[in-house]
Amino acid sequence: MIIDLYCYGHDYTRDIENILHLFFEEVEAVFHINETEINGERAQQVPLLRIEISGQNPIQAAAEYRLPDGRNYTYTRESEADTADGTEWRKTAKRAMNYALLNVLGQQTGIVQPWGILTGIRPTKLLHTMLVQGKSQKESHQVLREERLVTEEKIELIQSIVDRQLQVIPDLHELNRKEVSLYIGIPFCPTKCAYCTFPAYSIQGQQGSVAEFLKGLDYEIQETGRWLKQAGLGVTTVYFGGGTPTSITAEQMDAVFNQMHASFPGMENVRELTVEAGRPDTITPDKIEVMKKWKTDRISINPQSFTQETLDIIGRHHTVEETVEKYHMARRLGLSNINMDLIIGLPGEASGQLEDSLANIEKLMPASLTIHTLSFKRASAMTKNKGKYKVAGREEIGRMMDIARSWTAGHGYVPYYLYRQKNILGNLENVGYSLPGQESLYNIIIMEEKQTIIGLGCGAVSKLIEPGTDKITRFPNPKEPRSYIETYRKLVEDKINILNQLYGLTKAGQPSNI
Repeated sequence: MIIDLYCYGHDYTRDIENILHLFFEEVEAVFHINETEINGERAQQVPLLRIEISGQNPIQAAAEYRLPDGRNYTYTRESEADTADGTEWRKTAKRAMNYALLNVLGQQTGIVQPWGILTGIRPTKLLHTMLVQGKSQKESHQVLREERLVTEEKIELIQSIVDRQLQVIPDLHELNRKEVSLYIGIPFCPTKCAYCTFPAYSIQGQQGSVAEFLKGLDYEIQETGRWLKQAGLGVTTVYFGGGTPTSITAEQMDAVFNQMHASFPGMENVRELTVEAGRPDTITPDKIEVMKKWKTDRISINPQSFTQETLDIIGRHHTVEETVEKYHMARRLGLSNINMDLIIGLPGEASGQLEDSLANIEKLMPASLTIHTLSFKRASAMTKNKGKYKVAGREEIGRMMDIARSWTAGHGYVPYYLYRQKNILGNLENVGYSLPGQESLYNIIIMEEKQTIIGLGCGAVSKLIEPGTDKITRFPNPKEPRSYIETYRKLVEDKINILNQLYGLTKAGQPSNI
């Protein structure tokens, strides 16, 4: 579907496209500077969307959707910016435009968007922020309902998650003053899944790179630990992700853990250590023994689906039986806090396949279960070859989410974190559920962005938050192993310089006002 689009007032191209994709799975927006440029014959064959933003304060945003058969849908939204600041004005104008556009497209399609104009990925962070700023729960819900157009069902969901998070981490909003969390990225996997855009390089043929990468990671761990000691900061959580960290050998894993404990201060006080052992075909008894030796609290073993044909299609070279076998082996050898992931909307799957996967989960009852909704990420093989991968439509995806929500509630799992992605099927969400007391602290911290997370290794993105503020400085490490190997010394120096600035320290780690 092609939509000729005319926007008068400001350029909000990306925002408009985000809203369009909520309603139309395949849509191309053709933007024009003025209506006279639109070809008359073509305009008779396709819809025209006209958006106009005007006024200083209040700001008026008007949207009009014209169809070739003469039907018109219109909506106007008037909003006031809290301040005269240009950035605040633009944010208010964008929200007003999204509000008008969502209403017009809702009128035309009959589709209700449960998340309203929230196209970002952290609805719970928005609620946390409003509550910390002094808004009451009632006032915060009113903002979500009336200004963001979020449905009551979703408001109740995010409130329940916020409540759970503050029970699990009562000092969530104070963490950044005394501690940081750490993410360690191991960029290797047995194979790369079709939907994946994480730094994940097939470990086959990468053996030389693995040793060189680990040498760089060793250096980065040492230097980060030295800075933490100088800054007087502790560590709240450590998360090994990737890729699949358990792709490397048990001996290599042991060496990384050893360096981590030698370098990072107060490892005995770390609240949670997680290893993403997501691919069952990488888990061996000797690796489990290494994780136990270093007191790993939590691991993930991710089936994604219990339909073998689906696993074959998406490029996961393990069997359903192997997932079950490795789960039982991990528990038998002493790792009991195990997370499992399922993905709604994988190619060829509908409600029946999800129900079968949940029936298999019921036999295992892992400590936590994350329900993802498939997202067509721009750089994934699946997105580049959409014709090859047939997925369920919007209504079926919605039914599958309802099935998952009902199953988790009926089996004692409670939601504790949530995030959303662009191009997610059905405009839905990803929700982490757990049995009470088995929540992942790191998942809460990374989603709510309340604490500095220092990323080490390939593809790791540091989110550095200046103490006492909400300002986030992102510092990405190279995604590709060769680039990381060639630059790790310089990137560590640059990252520590930024950390010194944010925490008011000199290069020697002393307060900068001395």
